[in-house]
Amino acid sequence: MIVGTVKEIKNHEYRVGLTPESVYELTAHGHTVLVEAGAGLGIGASDADYAAAGAQIIATPAEIFARADMVVKVKEPQAVERAMLREGQVLFTYLHLAPDPAQTADLIQSRAVCIAYETVTDAQGGLPLLKPMSQVAGRMAIQAGATALEKAHGGRGVLLGGVPGVAPARVVVLGGGVVGFNAAEMAVGLCADVTVLDRSPSVLERLSTHFGARAKTLYSSRANLAAAVAGADLVIGAVLIPGAAAPKLVTRAMLSTMQPGAVLVDVAIDQGGCFETSHATTHADPTYIVDGIVHYAVANMPGAVARTSTYALNNATLPHTLAMANLGWREALRRDLHLRQGLNVWDGHITHAAVAEALGYAAMAPEAALG
Repeated sequence: MIVGTVKEIKNHEYRVGLTPESVYELTAHGHTVLVEAGAGLGIGASDADYAAAGAQIIATPAEIFARADMVVKVKEPQAVERAMLREGQVLFTYLHLAPDPAQTADLIQSRAVCIAYETVTDAQGGLPLLKPMSQVAGRMAIQAGATALEKAHGGRGVLLGGVPGVAPARVVVLGGGVVGFNAAEMAVGLCADVTVLDRSPSVLERLSTHFGARAKTLYSSRANLAAAVAGADLVIGAVLIPGAAAPKLVTRAMLSTMQPGAVLVDVAIDQGGCFETSHATTHADPTYIVDGIVHYAVANMPGAVARTSTYALNNATLPHTLAMANLGWREALRRDLHLRQGLNVWDGHITHAAVAEALGYAAMAPEAALG
């Protein structure tokens, strides 16, 4: 198979779909790998590194899209990239279609085979290709929130861990999954006053067992949520419904109950955000203020730590990339139910129920694509 990866063009996105090490694995299995010139510079990988791993260095993304049987990326294809997709070509990347009708329409029109990292599952019911970036984003959320709390950035002027004689910041984490757990772990490590809300008794039990007295857990009822948000210095939005739009947990009305200069960090922004007042921002201009509350909603947070993120992502994606290259995408999906859950768009149809429901399309079962 001819596998290609291109330089990411989303604002301040420095990750890359394939590392030189991943290229070496693919070429060792007899596949041809095309890498756009300069694609790996954001992770410190030169064209020479890719060439040494067996890649062909290609000057333009257009040639890669024209030649590759499968394109492996990180972020969703931008409009100019979507225009280069062709019928039957495999696109393997994050898509986050639920809040993005324009991208969805373009992918349907392309008739490409679009497999989304974020809906691939595993035997434990997890999302293994989303997990590494959720770990990064959860940890970064506390770094970003701590910075946004500084007075120079519009925040309350509160230090997360406080100092002797001065209380620490109150950090509220909405959702106890991978993002929420990692955010809580970082906040606890900085000696903040941490509360995690979730609706799953088993998640709350797991968090309570892990953190003990270092963090509090609360069932996420409406009353508990409202009270926790009102008293918070920093709120981390860490909820996820696989493939679907994120629920709007924090309403605009709730902002008036918060202290001016408090901070909201919406890690769910890729799926539309879990705060009513959220809209996507970039690393170039990461925050804005609504009703005195600082909002941080960068849609590609892990891109800021590109080397860590790219290697963590490739560790998770490479086995699936290899399987599709070795077997063809249809056979790989036939053999692997969990990879099959990643199929979002095929031959002009939506093949993931949650995506279809969020956008008002009729869903086709992914099995229909496998012949």
